[in-house]
Amino acid sequence: MTTPRAAGVRATYAAIPERVRTWVDETLGSPVVQAHDQIGGMSPGCATRVVCADGTRAFVKAVGAELNPDTPNLFRREVLVLGLLGRHELWAGLLASYDEDGWVGLLLDDVDGKHPDLTEDTVMARLLEASDELGRVLVARVPDPPVPDPTNGGVTHMSRAYQAWQLALDAAPHLPDGLVPRWVLDHSNALGEQVATLAREPVRHLAHWDVRNDNLLVRPDGRLVFVDWGMTGLAPAWLDPLLARLERVEDPWFDRSIAWSPALAVAGDDVVTTWLACMGTYLAWRTHTAVDVNLPTLNEFRRTESRRFLAAAERRMDLGGLSARC
Repeated sequence: MTTPRAAGVRATYAAIPERVRTWVDETLGSPVVQAHDQIGGMSPGCATRVVCADGTRAFVKAVGAELNPDTPNLFRREVLVLGLLGRHELWAGLLASYDEDGWVGLLLDDVDGKHPDLTEDTVMARLLEASDELGRVLVARVPDPPVPDPTNGGVTHMSRAYQAWQLALDAAPHLPDGLVPRWVLDHSNALGEQVATLAREPVRHLAHWDVRNDNLLVRPDGRLVFVDWGMTGLAPAWLDPLLARLERVEDPWFDRSIAWSPALAVAGDDVVTTWLACMGTYLAWRTHTAVDVNLPTLNEFRRTESRRFLAAAERRMDLGGLSARC
């Protein structure tokens, strides 16, 4: 079993309210007799494969505001997005949803698969192809995305990330020693200019926005499935292909692979390096400022990812001439 890159502490299926479990039984038309709780992802809610008395199988996700005040909105976003997308082999289809008294639940197709091992070259190659295909399918399925409304369960927008990056760059000089390297402080003005340039570019299409091995399943025949759509929003075409490569961001393979994606090749090396530097700085800032409710492993995940991204950005600074401009 491949270890998920992000793994929180989840509620069990037995621990979610009886009214939600009753909804599952009634919606599936047969009582649940087996519940296999899964790991992976940061939600404090349940993520459970269920089997009913009549043999029906499904996947259940459910979370309440008392577990975390923000996660129900992520689940509402996932319901919205999967409703817009319809069915496709690239993701698990939505069967039904529940939203009452602060609890949000999803019933999804139970995908016969496991988290992929992205250290295997053949599996990573499939992911790169699948992320490019996903971008094409999302444009075809939702050519005119809804207006972003991230605070009310609607899709988010890349502009929020750019704003957060700038806040992090401004705060970087005041962070405790060791959270960000000196080169980030020295280059913060130039990185801010790069962010401002990105923010001026139009963004019109949906992206999954959370491609990691714990948000992927590989079927027995090798096909990949993208799960967990709670971060979905309007983003540049290069975002999902970039995220798909992050499992190997420490390796020079990552730098070579940028040219293999049409969207990333058009965006260029400077955009990739800016993303790594600014996201790494943002995650470092959040380790110092975030208040995480029932998410005990999230801050260590931020620290780990921040170190990985900033080290990769420093390695790449001379690519595309960004170092000279900084």
